[in-house]
Amino acid sequence: MGRSIPKVLDDDEADELVEVFSTRYDSGLKNRCMIRLMLECGLRVSEVSDLKRDHLDLMACQLVVREGKGSKDRTLWFPEDLQDLLADWLERRPETEHGWLFPTRSGSRTNPRSIRRTVKTYAERTGISWAEDVSPHTLRHTFATNLLRRTGNIRFVQKALGNSDLSTTMIYTQVVDEELQEAMQGG
Repeated sequence: MGRSIPKVLDDDEADELVEVFSTRYDSGLKNRCMIRLMLECGLRVSEVSDLKRDHLDLMACQLVVREGKGSKDRTLWFPEDLQDLLADWLERRPETEHGWLFPTRSGSRTNPRSIRRTVKTYAERTGISWAEDVSPHTLRHTFATNLLRRTGNIRFVQKALGNSDLSTTMIYTQVVDEELQEAMQGG
């Protein structure tokens, strides 16, 4: 196969990363929302950066990724407990001419590099032992692995990630297989 098995956050690490942001501050609320969406929907960093307010339907707990990789749209759902957090953000977010969901304070689009830096910085602050390797893509891997664990359906994972080729998605079966082996060998 040739591809290395992706490293994923365990539940405690993911919770710590989400909780490290203080929602008292606008930037903390924005960052918590972005991290949660990456963990709960498997968004690519560019997709988070490109989200607009009208891509989000709070009542349906749904978002639409417009022109993701390969210029494909896809619809994703997020848990109800994220609904209130996103509603708080929508009330506090700066107005923006282009309707960005996560704009900078000046109203421009948040740069993907800035999101990457935020993920790495706050992973280090939580004390995750392998924080230097944590990136937005780690959050995407974590989402995909957890979805496969919950559903056992690789096609669901493929569709949620927006992967056109199933072989790209098959890497997540290796993570689950490795966990199965460890569990069965008493590890």
